[in-house]
Parts: sequence; structure tokens; C-alpha cells
Amino acid sequence: MDYRSAFRCVAGCEGSYDVEQVIYHCPKCGELLEVRHDLDALKQRSPAGWTRLFDERKSTNRWPYASGVWGKKEWVMPQLDDDCVVSLHEGGTNLFWAERYGSTLGLSDLWIKLCGNSHTGSFKDLGMTVLVSVVKQMIKHGKPIRSIMCASTGDTSAALAAYCAAAGIPAAVLLPRGKVTTAQLVQPLANGALVCALDTDFDGCMSIVQRLAKEEGVYLANSMNSLRLEGQKTVAIEIVQQFDWEVPDWVIIPGGNLGNVSALGAGFDLMLSLGLISKKPRICVAQAQAANPLFLAYKQGYETYAAITAGATEASAIRIGNPVSIRRAIRTLQRYEGVVEQASESELAEAAAAADRTGTFACPHTGVALAALVKLVNRGEITKKDRVVVVSTASGLKFTDFKVRYHEDRIEGVSSQLPNKPMHLPNEYETVKRALFSALG
Repeated sequence: MDYRSAFRCVAGCEGSYDVEQVIYHCPKCGELLEVRHDLDALKQRSPAGWTRLFDERKSTNRWPYASGVWGKKEWVMPQLDDDCVVSLHEGGTNLFWAERYGSTLGLSDLWIKLCGNSHTGSFKDLGMTVLVSVVKQMIKHGKPIRSIMCASTGDTSAALAAYCAAAGIPAAVLLPRGKVTTAQLVQPLANGALVCALDTDFDGCMSIVQRLAKEEGVYLANSMNSLRLEGQKTVAIEIVQQFDWEVPDWVIIPGGNLGNVSALGAGFDLMLSLGLISKKPRICVAQAQAANPLFLAYKQGYETYAAITAGATEASAIRIGNPVSIRRAIRTLQRYEGVVEQASESELAEAAAAADRTGTFACPHTGVALAALVKLVNRGEITKKDRVVVVSTASGLKFTDFKVRYHEDRIEGVSSQLPNKPMHLPNEYETVKRALFSALG
């Protein structure tokens, strides 16, 4: 079957554009584009046929289907040549049953989708494998692309640098100086990317990279490029597949630039269109209170939207005041009975710490989503019978300084409720024994 995909305007303007064309906005109305698939062709295979195919690929090592993204290649980028796929075995991340943490909230069916268990430690790998693979095919077909560039709060730059290094394509990243963790900064440096640390915030970096993307030979890798969202939508498909093709009642996801929200909706939309599922989950987008433009718009019924200047937050990857995908995110939330919540610095830190006490190692952005979960449970929107999935977007290992400062009670504005400091003891058996047994009770 000749499956195809193409760019189309998200606002519904007529016309389609080749995915190998360097284009990010609709030429007619200026809106962002999205990737659309030939549903008539995809419907030639039955829902049972698709689930059987995808389940078979979960355990294969056959290139490129071992990847959680490329195992769904027909739904992602069907016309891509297999020899142009740039994969680091992304996706296929585990769905952790948060039994102990859920019990503290009165929930027995709480799960955390650990997207940070990926090559560069975040969900950004899911989108970057698609974008860099398409660029590799564009170069193969003669497109004069000199570099792929992005603005980043850390994780996007890490993913771009790794996948470009694997593909042999130059990468350049713009970061806000002093606003990313050391672990995030060292990743693109180690992978050989050209790193520019600018005296601004993410929105300032984004403004410059959008202008650079108009230059000949520069390709934009931020989420306004919908190739990224094609890979990220597989999170929704994986979640349903991991529940034996059943849909959870709620999905809670942190929101910054908001491309991941619309990607999540796109995954569910495609499964609905092809008959693999028959119901929708409700979606909650969780924002840091210091960077909450979507939350403010939600509280106004989406009647108005205004960019803000994002304030300092431990959830640095979602410190974005002018998200490029906000209109796409709003459309998704309206289709999925969506809600938007926010979390203060204290709320996100305490939620992450409480979850950690039950076996997780939550990044601060996952802490934002967990804090939103607590609020939804407390006001009865999420009930004890609901199956809930919290999307964890990055590895906590990228944010060890956040963890250390929490346990040393050094996060500004936060009075740590669950600190756990090491006991400093002399090298004396009896002293160590007394201290241990006294602490154990």
C-alpha cells in the first residue's frame, strides 16, 4: 500500500505541501502546518490488523521497527526511505504503575509514562528522530541544508545534537545563558553542536532562531515544525498499546511551548479515525505558575490570549511565556474536554519529593504535572475509579541540583517538607549502629 503524508494548514486552508519542502507556516493565512496522512489508504488495513502489526514489532530487532517511533512508521512518515532513518532506539518507554504514590491520593490506577528513559533523557528524542531523518532524506535528494538549528531550554538542544551527530549533519543551538542545567548544557557540547548561549530567555532565543531559519540552508527544529510532532504523537499510541489497546480516563502532561499537547491529541485522533479506539481521554495541561500563559487563557475561556514574560522556575524546560503552539494546544484541549492547571514552586517541589519517596525520581516538570494531579483529585475531577496517566517528560538525572537543593532546604521560596539529609558520622561502629537504629525507630 502506498501510504503518504503531507503538510496541511491547521486552520483548514486548501493546499498541501511536500514534507521535504522547507516550510513552517501556511502561505495563505500564516498559521502553523500539521502533517496529514492519507486516511483512506490507512483504512485499507483493519483496526485488528494495525494492532497485530504494531504488537509484533514491539519485540523485533528488524530495522527500523525496533524503535517505538518507527515501529509505527506508516502512521509517522511512511514515504521515508529506511536508509534515511536516524534512530537511537527512542520510544518504547515503560509505563510505571505508581501504586504507592497513587494510594496516598486515593487512586489505585495511577501510572507514570517515563519518557525520560530515552537516549538523551527526554521525550524530545521522539520528535527529533523524525525531523532529522526527513532532513537526511532532503539532503540525499539535493536540498542545500547547511545546518539544523533550534532554540532550547535544554532538552531540545540535547536531542538535536545527538541525532545530528548520528546523521553527520551540523547542528546549532541557541540557549538562554545561565538558565539550563549543567547536564543539559554539556549534552550538545559533547555531541559537537555549535552552542550559542545568549543573554536572554527562551523566548528571546526563539525570536532569533526564527529569523535565522529564513536564511538559505538553515532548517528549523523547534516544535513549530510539525515533523517533530509526528514522532511525539507516538506517546499517545504507546500508552494505549501498553494498556492492551484501552484508553485511560485522564492524561496529564506538562506544557511549555505546547507542541507536545497537540501531538498527544494527534495520536489519539489518528487511533479514533482508524477505529482502534472508541473513546477519548480527558487531557490536563500543567504549567508552572511562573510561566502560565495557557492557564491564564483557560481561566478566561480562551477568549483572550497574551504572551507573558516567564519568571524564574525550577521547571526550566517549560519556562516559556510565548508558546508557538498555543493555538494548536487550545484546539486539542477543546476536543478532549481539557483542563489547564498551574503549580507554584512549592507545589511542584513537594509533589516531586512525595513521588520520589515511593520510588520515582521525578524531574521538576513532572513535579508540575503531579501537582496538577493532586489539585484535580482534591476537587473531585479525578475520582478513585479513574485510570490516570501522568506523562513524565525528562529524566530526573538531568536535574540533580534541584534535588540536592530541595533536600538541603535551599530552594528559594520553598520550605522543604520531606528533606532527607545524609548523616555525617565518624568511622566508629558503635556510633554508626546507634545512629542507624535510632533513625529506624
